Amino acid sequence: RFLKHNVEAVILEMQDPKTGVKSQPQRLVITTIPHAITGNNTQRSACTLGRMLVAFGYIYPLQDHKRLIIKPDASLYRFQTPYFWPAQQWPVEDTDYAIYLAKRNIRKKGILEMYEQEQYNSLHKWMNHKWDFIVMQAKEQYRAGKERKKPDRVVFDCQERAYWVVHRPPPGTISAMDYGLERMVDPNAEEVTAWCKHLFQYHDPFLAPCLPSNPWLTDDVTYWMLNMTNVEIPTKMRVERWTFSFGELLADPRGRADFTLFLKKEFSGENLAFWEACEDLKWGTAATMNEKAQQIYKTFLARGAPRWINIDGKTMEVTVKGLKHPHRYVLDAAQTHIFMLMKKDSYGRYLKSPVFKETQKRAIDPEQHRFSVTQLEANAKKRRPSLSPIIVRQQEEEERARMATSGPVDITQVMSKLSNKGKEVPPPKK
Repeated sequence: RFLKHNVEAVILEMQDPKTGVKSQPQRLVITTIPHAITGNNTQRSACTLGRMLVAFGYIYPLQDHKRLIIKPDASLYRFQTPYFWPAQQWPVEDTDYAIYLAKRNIRKKGILEMYEQEQYNSLHKWMNHKWDFIVMQAKEQYRAGKERKKPDRVVFDCQERAYWVVHRPPPGTISAMDYGLERMVDPNAEEVTAWCKHLFQYHDPFLAPCLPSNPWLTDDVTYWMLNMTNVEIPTKMRVERWTFSFGELLADPRGRADFTLFLKKEFSGENLAFWEACEDLKWGTAATMNEKAQQIYKTFLARGAPRWINIDGKTMEVTVKGLKHPHRYVLDAAQTHIFMLMKKDSYGRYLKSPVFKETQKRAIDPEQHRFSVTQLEANAKKRRPSLSPIIVRQQEEEERARMATSGPVDITQVMSKLSNKGKEVPPPKK
């Protein structure tokens, strides 16, 4: 409800004749369309918002109907009538879609687009028992449309088509309504409490400032330094993200390092080590895939393994059978089992542990930089060239090759060393 209210408020502000987006009559083929807008009067900072509004059908294109995006050119768009807003939550019935396709079939004299023709035939076969009613309704709507003035008729046709492109998208088109306005996250995820929603606002880059300052704007690299991959003392916001979900914790190398320390104190570090080894197998090179799979089996799964993990018999059977012909995802079943074990058991205890509380206590809460114009200009003059991505990749490959020859790969150490190398800026060539 909060999201719908805000989207509607934004749309109404955008249509304000004095302060909103400028619109004017635009000629489309031989018809003049009233209150049309173009994508080139949208600033870059608003492109993300514009794409979302088009994807959900609050703004629709007048020409390229299938591509629900904002183009930074002279392409024409209009604001959708509130009747067709997805926030209205009208049930999207197959009968209504069949009537719409039948009406288009009449207007196009039997020449529909391929995907529309397939849908038309499928609905005709499925609703054959009431197809006469559908055709009758389509004819009545077509007749009523013919009585409108041509500009109004073109506008309504575009509005209706945009509605069905959003709710019945062409094949290969990503539909924003797969989750809808009420489910912007995974529908299987646990419900988020009110205090969590309040906390999330401080981590939303659109709603919260970049502390201590945005390095792209101020040329001050403090933000990068405080948020390095394996920085010794993380920021308060970074630690807070670890509490959002177990996935957030594992996605952050610094969070994994903290979680590893906790697991070592509980003598269960092999679980996380196995999960990391599976990730290394999944995303590593094909040349080392067989060797890594066998090493993981000997280390974690084989009888008497030095870091044996506890998985159920059925999962073990599937895994051992797959290892006869190893591939990147051969350990997915076992990895998922261990992931869920850590999520349901270890993760909750970690958040209550002295390890996490000590990290929270030490976490840095930087104050926002307030640079004057003179300071910003001075910062820009001190700007140094960034390390070339090619050099970073070469260093990463060299580091991994060296670690592979010296023993088992410790992903945390590799990423830490690469981060330290990233701080070294080579002198400019003469």
